[in-house]
Amino acid sequence: MISKTDLVDTCEIERLKAILKTLNTHAKIIPITQGQVDIDTVLNTGLFDFERAQSAPGWLKEMRGEHIPETEEYGISSFSFLARRPFHPEKFYHFLHDTEKFGKLIRSKGYFWLASRPLFSGQWNQAGGIAHYGFAAMFWKSVPKKHWPTDEESLIAIQKQWVEPFGDMRQELVFIGQRLDQTAMIHALNECLLSDDELVKGKSYWATLSDPFPEWSESA
Repeated sequence: MISKTDLVDTCEIERLKAILKTLNTHAKIIPITQGQVDIDTVLNTGLFDFERAQSAPGWLKEMRGEHIPETEEYGISSFSFLARRPFHPEKFYHFLHDTEKFGKLIRSKGYFWLASRPLFSGQWNQAGGIAHYGFAAMFWKSVPKKHWPTDEESLIAIQKQWVEPFGDMRQELVFIGQRLDQTAMIHALNECLLSDDELVKGKSYWATLSDPFPEWSESA
């Protein structure tokens, strides 16, 4: 529910509805004034489906290519960043701590790969002013095949993400925001990736790169 709608104009309400739609595409949005709401619209509706809410939030739909173009009318946009080479850790750290210059970032989430920690996938999770990064998992490329899952569904999922020479190691991030400068953000993210020269120097060189991220552990 959106309460106190009598205190703002219609344009602001529609903009807020557009933001909420990007975060939860299935949510029923009910604007109310002075707490007046039909009780049947909020109690025992049977509308909440945990599996659907968990599997298809706005950021995940964007990552799957299921864009929500109608929200762009209110300056709300979203895009995915995918890449198959590691980030320079110091450059990417500074990017994450300086996103304000690209617009108002509402929600961002995904997985990243640091050159200084080549075996591991990092996790990024941001909503409004709260953000967190840390250990996500080991890439399957780093795991001996004898320890891989054996069921067909899991193997198909791994193969789907596999691109040589780095296997499933990749950047996979989604950004949702208001009046975002998408071109500038993508350019900045590309600048965070290792250059061709840095890439070919290999992991022994990558380990020497300045890395300001906190230490991770597999239990983090």
